[in-house]
Amino acid sequence: MTTLPGIVVTGASGRMGRMLIDVINKSDRATLVGAIERSGHDWVGQDVGVAMGGTALGVVVNDDAQATISKAQVVIDFTAPSATLAFAGFAAEVGAVHVIGTTGMTVDEIAQLKPASSKAIIVRAGNMSLGVNLLTQLTKKVAAALDEDFDIEVIEAHHHHKVDAPSGTALMLGEAAAEGRGVALSDAMDSGRHGMTGARKRGDIGFSAIRGGDIVGEHDVMFAAAGERIVLRHMATDRAVFARGALKAALWGLGQKPGEYDMLDVLGLND
Repeated sequence: MTTLPGIVVTGASGRMGRMLIDVINKSDRATLVGAIERSGHDWVGQDVGVAMGGTALGVVVNDDAQATISKAQVVIDFTAPSATLAFAGFAAEVGAVHVIGTTGMTVDEIAQLKPASSKAIIVRAGNMSLGVNLLTQLTKKVAAALDEDFDIEVIEAHHHHKVDAPSGTALMLGEAAAEGRGVALSDAMDSGRHGMTGARKRGDIGFSAIRGGDIVGEHDVMFAAAGERIVLRHMATDRAVFARGALKAALWGLGQKPGEYDMLDVLGLND
């Protein structure tokens, strides 16, 4: 019988779900013990390895999230906000680490995670990659060093299947820029420009979203002033970077006290 921590993957059939299953299956530090999909999905009742087009892994895809999570030490979740909130409750019931990569959560939805974090460890991040989290720190430092003569624009590009905009990573970078400037992003955010918008407001933090093809994820933070520009960039070419980061977060979370954490905590980058 294995003594490795057992991980449940939600949204097993999705792009990230499949990648997570593959990364966990290849790891010698954790084991896959459950895979969750919505009721009525074709994968429910199938071995997840067979459903993915490979060999059997001995894990059957289940639509009973509560029962599946009850046997896990970790839940890794890249789904939708409403599903994530339900999974958070189930994970808290058994004290499982809940790693959340779900994007598009509102401020109110994030606040609803609070009761679960009093009982269990939640690691939530708009992006799980090491490079992006380093970019976040750099963005904060550059924003703090430059005054409002420099306009800040966050430019992000993703595949055409992505449903939310700006991306969770773009918002994370915007929050870092706002923190560096000493302002609230809600007061400085400028996105969704269309038509006669008028001149850009001094001090605003702008967002531009590109959707197309199979772009995994590209993020630029541009600081533009008269006569010069500074551009910080991260490009992801393989979705596995996010899965490996999520697994790192999961293993890190096993040694923590209940509460809410992010990838900067996992990587030791928080001030």
